[in-house]
Order: sequence, then C-alpha cells, then structure tokens
Amino acid sequence: MAERSTAAVDVADNSGDEPLTAKAEQATADGVAQTRERDTAAEEEAAETDKPTSRGASSPPELHSGHKLARRYRLEECVTRLDGFSSWRAVDEKLRRAVGVHLLPADHPRARSVLAAARSSALLGDPRFVQVLDAVEENDLVYVVHEWLPDATELTALLAASPLEAHDAYQLVSQVSQAMAAAHREGLAHLRLTPGAVLRTSTGQYRIRGLAVNAALRGISSETPQRTDTEAIGALLYASLTQRWPYEDDAYGLSGLPKDVGLIAPDQVRAGVHRGLSELAMRALVNDGATASRQDPPCTTPEELVKAIGEMPRIRPPEPVFTAPPEYQRTTYQQGTYGRPAAHPGATQPVPTPLPPLQSRTGRVLKWGVSALLIAALGLGSWQLADALMDREKSGDSGTSHTNDGGDKGQPKPAKPIQIENGQEFVVEGDPQDPANVGHTYDKSSSTLWRTKTFKAGPKLAPYKPGVGIVYDLGSEQDVSEASVALRYSGERTAISLYATDSLTPSSDIGSMKKIGSGTTSDNTVKIKAKKPVKSQYVLLWMTEVPNSPVDGYYGAGFKQAITDVKLKG
Repeated sequence: MAERSTAAVDVADNSGDEPLTAKAEQATADGVAQTRERDTAAEEEAAETDKPTSRGASSPPELHSGHKLARRYRLEECVTRLDGFSSWRAVDEKLRRAVGVHLLPADHPRARSVLAAARSSALLGDPRFVQVLDAVEENDLVYVVHEWLPDATELTALLAASPLEAHDAYQLVSQVSQAMAAAHREGLAHLRLTPGAVLRTSTGQYRIRGLAVNAALRGISSETPQRTDTEAIGALLYASLTQRWPYEDDAYGLSGLPKDVGLIAPDQVRAGVHRGLSELAMRALVNDGATASRQDPPCTTPEELVKAIGEMPRIRPPEPVFTAPPEYQRTTYQQGTYGRPAAHPGATQPVPTPLPPLQSRTGRVLKWGVSALLIAALGLGSWQLADALMDREKSGDSGTSHTNDGGDKGQPKPAKPIQIENGQEFVVEGDPQDPANVGHTYDKSSSTLWRTKTFKAGPKLAPYKPGVGIVYDLGSEQDVSEASVALRYSGERTAISLYATDSLTPSSDIGSMKKIGSGTTSDNTVKIKAKKPVKSQYVLLWMTEVPNSPVDGYYGAGFKQAITDVKLKG
C-alpha cells in the first residue's frame, strides 16, 4: 500500500495531526450547506463517453457507496462523474459531519495541478469560500475534501424560481465581488464562477465553492484571470436581475438572449429592474461595445467592481407588508348585539320589550331618594372646588406646573428617535471587519447583521487590535443622548462606547473625540445613556470587548460579536 504523500495540505499550527485535520476540527459548524455540483453540458458529454483523457492514464479504481478513504471519509453518493474524475457526498466519520469529495487517479494529467490548487485555496482560509479541509494522494488516488453546506441553496435553484429582488441582487454582487477581490489579492482565481458555484446560506450570506479547484479539475486557465472572474460576476448579476443568461446559448437552466440582437441591458430585458444594478452588470460584462447608459468605464477587476458598488446609493431591503388576518370577523359587540344571543338561521327575532318604569310607590321613593343624593353631592363638590380656588389665590399660585428644581418650565421631553442616514467602518489598525454589511446595523431588520472577525483571545481586543467600530452619519447635527445596540452573541462580555466625531472618516484619534457614553453587557443588548446630550452629525460606535462564542455556521468558535440593530435617540 502506498504511503500517504506529502502533497497533503497541512494548515494546522504547531500540530502533529493529519494534514488539515486541525483545520477540519476547527472549521465551521457540522453540517453547513452544499447542493449538488453539476454542469449539464459536461454531463451530457460524459454520458456519451467516460474514458481517461491522459496519455495512458489508468482508469480510476472502482468506487461505490460505502467505500472509505483514509479510514475516515465514507462515500455516500456520486453527484458528478466526468472527464476522469468524480465528485461525491461523503461523511467524515471522525467529526460526524457531511463533507464533499473530489476524486481522480493519481496519474491523471491534472492530478498535480488539482493538489496545488486545493493547497492554495485551503491556506486562504476566508470564510466567504467553501473551505478545503484535506488534499491527499493515497493508494493511486488523489482526493480533495471540502465543506458540505446542507442549509444553503445554490443560486441555480434560486433563479429557477424567480429573479432576485433588487436588495438580494445587490447583496449577491457586493459579497461575491469583495470575496473575489480578496482572493485575487492572494494570487488566487476561480475561473469557473457559475450559478452552481454560489450558495446562499439560511442567514443570507453568499459563499463561493470551488475556488481554484473547479478550474483545475477541468483544465481551465486564463491569461487574464481577473477579467475572467469579473465578467463571470457580471453574468451572475445579469442572470439574477433578468432570469436570463447574458449570451445566446441556454445555460444553467436559464434561457439565453434572443439570437442576433447582441447584449442588451437588463432593464431592457425585464421591466422593473433596478437601473443602477443594470448599469453595473453591463460595466462588468465583456459586451463588444455595449456600455452602460451613463458611459461609465468598464470594470475589469473585482477590485474595480467593489469600488463601483461602493459609489452606488445603498439599496435598502423592501419594507414589510402588513396583511390583515385572513378570517377577520367583527365581534358581537361591534355588530351591535352585545348581550343578546346570536340569531338562528331562518328564525324571526322578537323585538325586545323595554322594562316598565318604576310606577309603584316604592319606585317613586327610590327616584326621589336618588335625586336628593345627587343634588347633595353636586353641592358638596362645588363648595370644595371654590374653597380650593380661594386658597390658591391667597398663596399667589396661578396654577402653572413646576419642575423639581422650582423653575417655571414643564417636565423634560422624552428622547426622540434619530434617523441614521449612512454608515462606514472605522479602521484604526489591520483589516476591516465586514464593510459591505454596515447598513444592516440600521436597516430596522433584526435578521440582518454586521460581524466582527473571530479573535483568538479576549474579551478585550487590545493589544491585538485597539477596537472595531462604525461611524454613523445622522444627516445633520443632532442632540444625541441615548443608544440601544442589539447584539447577536451573549456572554462575558461586550463593551461599547459612543463618541462624537467630525466625519465618516474621522481625522482625529479616539482620545481627542468627545465621549457621549458607554455600556457593557453579558446579554444581547447594550444600553448607553449620556449624562447630557452631545450635539454632532457623526457618531462613532466603538467596540473594545467581545464575548467568547461557539461555531455559528459562518465563523468558527472564538471571541467575536455581531450587531443586528442600532437605535439612537436625542
């Protein structure tokens, strides 16, 4: 039996475990989502012939459900088989979770490039990509193990149902562009960024699978990888807006454009498409001279696409629509029958007979007695009222209400909500946290959020990082006196302070800013109240301590926090 090759990826820190085992055990939660990876055209081609493409490469060993790799990964179901390799849904019996596995013979002409691509992708470690967990050469086989995300939905399935709403399409292009820009900064390209490679999780995050690996499996390369990936992002956005593939040929379950008309803008294909997103898609696509109506320059790299998105007005999520209960029925009181039994069908209701007046001697006595008591009560009340007024005139009190300090002003008015117009991350040291999702902290939706990264030590972020924060633009100068910050994670502990600053990109350091107030919590809400209101148009929310939280399906366990909603009052 051949020994396990050193081609295996090893990203564990100071560990003697199997390659990537430490990373697998520390990766995201068990059972994160994966839908099947399919390429219809390639499968149809493979159906006609499935023979090795190498210069004498041997056929892969006979594999079947139940076969076990490295005494750990049990194959469950083959989801793709073409061009000398196969892809499987499997189970990692050591960690008891689903994984995906790509398999090909060790003498396949692309085996070395697949191992190299898997190794590079694993070392990136960006949670926006489906993570490579293991890459091994063993028993004349090369196999790559990656996350399997059962709670995510492939973009192909989403578009089969309907186009995306403007806010969802905006989130898609924003998140995918930022992820690919980060990958290209590390020298990695995808080159096969199709609707089947993009997954949306149950929390609304988009994750990309097959970074570098999918292209290596199929022998795809490009002399201009950044342009290739940017065009692919433009095609994804175009398809999300129109439910059409932006070329003449049908692909990925979507119809292509009409023949011989060229590339036309999304807002000309389907009514109601967001104009800014339509122009953005045209700027990203290679379109043979067709440009956005505003004649903006084309975007040729993911970084340029990220910049173009940042210059757009933020697209807010749609407002929730209130609908009345389906079977609303007026109550008996509203129907004017309160205190009477309901009518029976077909029955004639008798007219109610009023009670006879009190005509007896006893009745007359009661009437006079009640009248006398009422007259006496009115007289007593009038006397007491007159006496009170006379006392006030003697004391010189005109009846104006007084505050506790004896002044003539009324009670202080309650604080009113302040509308947040814009927001931007404030970075003192290192990389930003989650700049694309700052708007989720003030979109009035508790289901969306902005996250910090996961830190190895805490709760205090210093000395590794002085803090993380967001600057909010209130539109004009406002008196800020209160804040309520809703958080995703509880536990010991979260510490947040508010400061008045001079702009969305402050020119001064935190020590010279005017502090509004601060608060700490072990719960899911931080309440901050100023001793006296502070007037400012820009407010910095500065977080210096975060709790230790478990794996949550997006980031691993560690010290982290997420903000779902920020409310300011003044």
